Parts: sequence; structure tokens; C-alpha cells
Amino acid sequence: MQTLTLDVKGMTCGHCKMSVEGALNELEGVSNVEVDLTTGNVTVSYDESKVTLESLRNAIEDQGYDVVA
Repeated sequence: MQTLTLDVKGMTCGHCKMSVEGALNELEGVSNVEVDLTTGNVTVSYDESKVTLESLRNAIEDQGYDVVA
């Protein structure tokens, strides 16, 4: 298991949080997602043999948010 924190821009409300959490939790291999609206950080625990960083980024960006790091 790997844990990664991404800096995501554009999240401002509970709906934003739910959108990002829902999109990431749909990916096979993702075990936990924590979204902090105050800092814009999204912490993801995942199995790196089942999901890639690119897949995580794409899932967030498909919801309309920008992944900075």
C-alpha cells in the first residue's frame, strides 16, 4: 500500500469533497481517501500494483479540479 497527498485546486464545498472522494473510491485498488477543503490536500491510500498516479490524477481532473502536485 502506498499513501500519497495531492494538492488539488478548485475544491470549495462539501459537494466538491464528495465528487473527488467518489471518483477516487471507484478506482480499483484505492482503499482510503481523505479530502481537506481547507488546505486543498487529497490524501489517497492505494495499491500501486492496481492503480497508477496518472489514474488518480485523471479521476480528479475528470471531476473538474486541477491537480498541482
